Amino acid sequence: MRRAALLLAAALAAASVAAAPATAQGGRCLLVLENVDRQGVKEETSAGTNYYAGGNVRLRCRDTAVRMSSDSVAVFGGNVARFIGTVRYADSTLEVTADTGTYYKDGERWEARGRVTARNLSTGSALQGPSLDYLRAATGLRDTSELWAVRRPTIRYTGRDSAGTAGEPYVIVAERVRLRGDEQVWAGGRVTVDRSDFAARGDSLWLDTGPRGEGLLLGSPLMKGLGTDTFTLTGQRIDLRLEGREVTYVTATTKARAVTPDWNLSADSIALDVADDEVEQTLAWGGAVEATGREYAVRGDSLAIDTPAQRLRGLRAYGAAWMGGEVDSASRERDWLAGDTVAAVFASRDTADTGAAVLQRMSAAGAARAYHRIADDGGGAPSLSYVRGTQIVVLMKAPAVGGNEEVERVVVRGQVDGVQLAPTRERGTTAPPATPPAAVPGDTLRPAPGQRPAPAPVSDGGRR
Repeated sequence: MRRAALLLAAALAAASVAAAPATAQGGRCLLVLENVDRQGVKEETSAGTNYYAGGNVRLRCRDTAVRMSSDSVAVFGGNVARFIGTVRYADSTLEVTADTGTYYKDGERWEARGRVTARNLSTGSALQGPSLDYLRAATGLRDTSELWAVRRPTIRYTGRDSAGTAGEPYVIVAERVRLRGDEQVWAGGRVTVDRSDFAARGDSLWLDTGPRGEGLLLGSPLMKGLGTDTFTLTGQRIDLRLEGREVTYVTATTKARAVTPDWNLSADSIALDVADDEVEQTLAWGGAVEATGREYAVRGDSLAIDTPAQRLRGLRAYGAAWMGGEVDSASRERDWLAGDTVAAVFASRDTADTGAAVLQRMSAAGAARAYHRIADDGGGAPSLSYVRGTQIVVLMKAPAVGGNEEVERVVVRGQVDGVQLAPTRERGTTAPPATPPAAVPGDTLRPAPGQRPAPAPVSDGGRR
């Protein structure tokens, strides 16, 4: 054992001839022998002197936290050390185990192969896979450490909140992965990202969880929210905004589509504002924006849907805006409101804010038009009403428990005109159309006696 230790010590001394003294974690490595249990062999070659030793070999880099160990080691030409069997590498930020390992002094690079595990001691993130290259931060080489892994490694990427508490990790799998420091991740080739409340797929992924707090998915990307507020988002590109490694804002661009339990939305670009795993607001713009829900349909050049605490509170559409109510089972038509801007305001059915959202008010401004059917209390066919104005406001009655939404009144302002068509009363006879309303600002249209208004959507007067 004494002879083996002397031989290996000589080898390590030769390996460090060109190295500057190391005084910190980022210094160049000066290998120092700590233990050899069995034999040591010296071999002279044209490329230099090689040394071999076996039996619980332990090495360290002088004046640093770097430690390396294995069942046996071979040092080639004083520059390369190869470790075989029960291999372990550790420094102040990383622990690695593997079947084999190779240390390259010139590049301060550690290569681990075969059943590799690595754990970041600072963040708690972990990696498992068949291959890992670790490039240590070192003076004159690189200011930040890097990890490179291929052949679909699995990474458990963990973050910590302001109190230092570790959160649930994102599980990242890809053909190839690069991690730089504690904050940046690149992944390529059939990338998957999974957590209990989140899933993503794409060809490429980039994450910066530091002060920039950004991320990007490319290549047929798909994101799913799996928490209490589920959604699916697709596009040709998905941008992420993060705070403390938590996704807070997501934007899909180019042929974007978002699907939730309540809405099916398509546009050139769609953004989701996320808080506590819930979508607070949905924005859409570019191209022909269209959203279809269980009760309403909306179109325009851009669109906003407000859903704080998973409650529908507002719909706003801008530019060639159109909003339709529930489809009539008989005619398959919707009552609708259109204009340069259209807006609707919703509230909970009960005062405890636990019931389903009901329409309170809707409005259209700028070339406003409204179409709705006025139901006949006698069970006959409804009348059809069409009106135009500068602004149209539809106010709803507060619905009774279990009752349907009903229009209380319609207010038309500006240059007003319109028409109302009544159904045929007798064979061969059609009731004449109602006289168009006068162009009086603030004119209020009410249903004719014996008729009640059909359910319609609501608004906030087109305020942004």
